[in-house]
Amino acid sequence: MAQVDKKVGLLRKSSSNKKPLKEKVVLMYDEIFTKEDPTKTNPRFWDELFLMKVNLEYLEAKLESLDGEELMKIKDNINSLFQHCIQALKAEHQIRVVNSLQTLCALIRGVHQKNKPTSGFDIINMLMGFDKAELRMKNLMESLDILLCGEGSESLKSLCLKLLLCLVTVTDNISQNTILEYVMINSIFEAILQILSHPPSRREHGYDAVVLLALLVNYRKYESVNPYIVKLSIVDDEGTLNGMGLVIARALFEYNTQYRDKEEENQTGFFSALTSMVGSMFIADADEKISVQTNEAILLALYEAVHLNRNFITVLAQSHPEMGLVTVPTTPLPTTPTTPLGTTPPSSDVISPVELPLDADVQTSNLLITFLKYSSIVMQDTKDEHRLNSGKLCLIILTCIAEDQYANAFLHDDNMNFRVNLHRMPMRHRKKAADKNIPCRPLVCAVLDLMVEFIVTHMMKEFPMDLYVRCIQIIHKLLCYQKKCRVRLHYTWRELWTAMINLLKFLMSYETVLLAKHNIFTLALMVSVSVCIMYIYRIFRRIRRPPYFPVKI
Repeated sequence: MAQVDKKVGLLRKSSSNKKPLKEKVVLMYDEIFTKEDPTKTNPRFWDELFLMKVNLEYLEAKLESLDGEELMKIKDNINSLFQHCIQALKAEHQIRVVNSLQTLCALIRGVHQKNKPTSGFDIINMLMGFDKAELRMKNLMESLDILLCGEGSESLKSLCLKLLLCLVTVTDNISQNTILEYVMINSIFEAILQILSHPPSRREHGYDAVVLLALLVNYRKYESVNPYIVKLSIVDDEGTLNGMGLVIARALFEYNTQYRDKEEENQTGFFSALTSMVGSMFIADADEKISVQTNEAILLALYEAVHLNRNFITVLAQSHPEMGLVTVPTTPLPTTPTTPLGTTPPSSDVISPVELPLDADVQTSNLLITFLKYSSIVMQDTKDEHRLNSGKLCLIILTCIAEDQYANAFLHDDNMNFRVNLHRMPMRHRKKAADKNIPCRPLVCAVLDLMVEFIVTHMMKEFPMDLYVRCIQIIHKLLCYQKKCRVRLHYTWRELWTAMINLLKFLMSYETVLLAKHNIFTLALMVSVSVCIMYIYRIFRRIRRPPYFPVKI
């Protein structure tokens, strides 16, 4: 039996008697990487190429093995390959279309790997040529738009999205990706919205569509007019916004479920047995091993939706029944090729097409509840930079919510009560609260609980100053809304009061150490103002006056 070595494209390894055999597609790749035009010896070269299965590993490895000068010598062949890939997207047979999409992915990734400061060539010139770049990118984007909006197979649409994600993410800084200028001109925004508004397409491609939209929105958003920002800010279609919210909720819920499963596994495993024998001194060490990879891409999508589109705020509050998200997918999730360069989105971020159920311990839930649970997990550990940035993004999203008038209205609505089981960091001086003891309350109580939890658990040597400032800002905005609208909130204010006072004591005790790194006076002033607001609130509650503050804040 012939042995296949995919990376070198061998069907039979070399021996003393026989020459090595290579796949025909590999031989054709070798012809492209010569200086001669491959059509001189075979006029039907490009037609035959896209009928054969793509060898991604070999094609990318070949591109990686060349230096900048060698790649410039075959620029004409690279341009021809890129051009014929675009032409093959309009073919009637899907085999040609699939092979051209995969070839484009490998070509874009491989060429971008050679785009070093010392390489001496431009990406656009290498792939398309300056004189034909605009026309070819227009044809490419039009073909992808037709494929995404058409009635083709789900696997084909998935490959189109993978190609677009590849095109967007080949550079570390998205704003330095000059090819995206053509994506801005030839917009695919409507195709993305169509995927999100159509339930079958949303189940299959919703995650990739939402992440792609979030990335495109961030392309030079502070430097020039981004059409995707403008279009996203005026979307008012309820089905589309609900679809986007459902995709985000599903991804966050999957993370929460994975964390909960690992937590339960940890409690019934070796560490649980060990701590039951020797006491609680190893509890923190045991729980520190609970780690699930965070999903910043979906957090970015949630931030952009909340920040840019006022209509999306209504999606946060939409309640779903316990099994309201459970559906059965119509087709299996299409598989996509993996590449050795590792520029595709990580597999752990790709969610199942099944609409995941909500927590069994609550009757109803919504996107905001799922996000609060996610935030309570992410903000437990901020020691490494990755987790710190993820927690910062969570607090920025909560700040946008706390600043919105309509969001505050449903946060403080007594008719919208939920039981939110936030995750709490294990600490030696307190016991883990039982989930069944959590009452149904307005959602603002869960937000305040989350802020209290963060304040209490992060008074440490590596003081996360930025996170504390944002945390206090959220509390301050919520208190100001209650003062302005005369809201009487039934909340256990003692916990928040104690947390704020302890934070002030911590800042005073470690003033010398903290001043070397942070300006703690700004934080102390914010805490003091918030404490004064709560103090006045308590005074007027005692004398049974309306719960508003007759002083200006």
